Amino acid sequence: MENNLQNIHGTTVQIEDYGVLLLGVAGAGKSDLALRLIDHGAQLVADDQTILTLHKGLLWASSPEKLQGLLEIRHVGIHQLPFVETSPLALAINLCQDPAERLPEDQTISYLSIDLPLYHLNPFEASTPAKIRILVEHISRAKNAA
Repeated sequence: MENNLQNIHGTTVQIEDYGVLLLGVAGAGKSDLALRLIDHGAQLVADDQTILTLHKGLLWASSPEKLQGLLEIRHVGIHQLPFVETSPLALAINLCQDPAERLPEDQTISYLSIDLPLYHLNPFEASTPAKIRILVEHISRAKNAA
């Protein structure tokens, strides 16, 4: 039987109806970026640990039950926030201080044999939340046109 569940180190938010997986090493800024996205209307799915499941050819993100709705806000503490129990993933963002490519080639990352578009962004640039929203809007338009 094929394994259809994977627990990864990552934070997930939902923008519109699409999950965005934030990846990076400890201290990369995943929770900080999630907080800024939530402040502008995104919803928390999972902080620090994201459970990925495969259902009908789509990757779905959720939080481990004991962490549902919890977001670590550095220098403030761990706080309970409203959350979405599960969200279909649309893309992944690798958080890095100095993304190498100004105009990158398309990249993907694979989980449970499903490829997600992958982008490399600096989490602390003021424009990063807007960039993520533009990526989600682009994916939404593409899916609605199909």
